[in-house]
Parts: sequence; C-alpha cells; structure tokens
Amino acid sequence: MSLVGGLVESGRAQLRKWGRFTLFTLRLLAVSPRALLRPSLVVEQVHNSGALSLVIIMLSGLFVGMVLGLQGYDLLRRFGSTESLGTAAALGLLRELGPVVTALLFAGRAGTALTSEIGLMSATDQLSAMEMMAVDPVRRVCAPRFLGGVIAMPLLAAIFSMIGIYGAQLVGVTLMGVDAGQFWSQMRSAVELRDIVEGVVKSVAFGFACSAIAVYEGYHAVPTAEGVGRATTRTVVTSSVAVLAIDYMLTAVLL
Repeated sequence: MSLVGGLVESGRAQLRKWGRFTLFTLRLLAVSPRALLRPSLVVEQVHNSGALSLVIIMLSGLFVGMVLGLQGYDLLRRFGSTESLGTAAALGLLRELGPVVTALLFAGRAGTALTSEIGLMSATDQLSAMEMMAVDPVRRVCAPRFLGGVIAMPLLAAIFSMIGIYGAQLVGVTLMGVDAGQFWSQMRSAVELRDIVEGVVKSVAFGFACSAIAVYEGYHAVPTAEGVGRATTRTVVTSSVAVLAIDYMLTAVLL
C-alpha cells in the first residue's frame, strides 16, 4: 500500500509541476509582446544565446557533416550511388540532424546559462527587489531571455546545417573523390522547400521548449547554490528529453 501511495503522490507532484510550468509559460507568452517594446534587451539576449554559441555550433556542425559524409559514402558505395551523397547529407542535416543536434547543444550551453543567471538573481534577491519596485521580473528578466532563445535557435540551426553540408562536401568530394558537380546538382534537384520548412518548424519548436524550460527552472530554482545547481541539471535533462519527444511528434505530423 505504501508503494502505491508513493506512486500516486509522485504522480500528483508531477502533475502539479506540469501545471505550474503551463501557467508560467502562458504568463510568459502574455508579457512577451510588451518585452518587444524594449528591443535592446531582446537583441542582447539573442547575442548571449546565439552569438556566444556560434563556436560550438560551427565546430559540431563541421564534424557532424564530416562523419555524415564518411558514413553516407560507405553506405551509398554498397549500392553504387555515391553521387547521391550530397542529397543524403543535405536532407539529413536540414530535416533532422541540424535542428536536433543544435537544440541539444543549445540546451547544454545557452539553456544552462539562462537557468543559472536567473537562479542567481533569485538567490541574491534581485527578483524580489524588482517586485518591491513594482517591476514585473517575468516581463523584465524572463521574457527577453525567452524571446532571445526562440529567435537565436533557428539561426543557429541554419548555420549548423550549412557548415555540416560543407563538412560532408569536404569529405565526399575532396577525400573520397565524389564528383563535385554531381554532389551539388543532385542536392539542388532533390531538396525541396518543404524540407527546409520542416527544419525551420522543428528549430522554432525546439527553441521555444528549451528557452521556456530554462527560464522556468531558473525562476523557480531554490535560492541556494545547491538549488541553482540542481535547476541547471534539470534544465539539461528536461530539455534533451523534450527535444527528442517533440522531434518525434513533429516528424510524424510533417511526414
């Protein structure tokens, strides 16, 4: 009976947490239009979430593209279709690898930074001071960081895919001897607008989820060093699981 009671209580706690997250997200969306009235704050957060993540995004995109070129060449060589390497690399990066890997890297780099920053502001009573001065901390602190992540994520995913395609071309054409004309011509003829739209939709959804989770965990973190550390860990774990779950649902719908 105690085991059943523990499971029931755990389920209730999770439902309460999901309810708090939903209400917080709705509040965040309600104040986001007013946050756009101060674009300098949003631009600063786009820089913090996007520009400061460029190095890891570009390096990861290059190596993922190079690995994709090696694996794709080995697979296509068995079927005598190595000239389709460009098509396989572009579709894999634009529709799947680009948005997903970028979102996971975004959660690990920018998401943890957002959580720790807001959590430390709560621990040092900066958010409480804003409330005492009749300043809404959700609108002043959380909304610009949320919008910055949502805007930066599709841009980072596009850069990741572009660098990844270059990495696949570097391996396929330069090292493996695939004809450069066939590599690019087949890619241009096979990639359609809906493939690009699918990647953009996924990257926007991932940016929304990762940014909302990071801001929520930071805002509700226990105001201690240990509490902020745990909130940062929850951000990475929850964001990673959410990205993979959303990826499956969007792929099922878009296909």
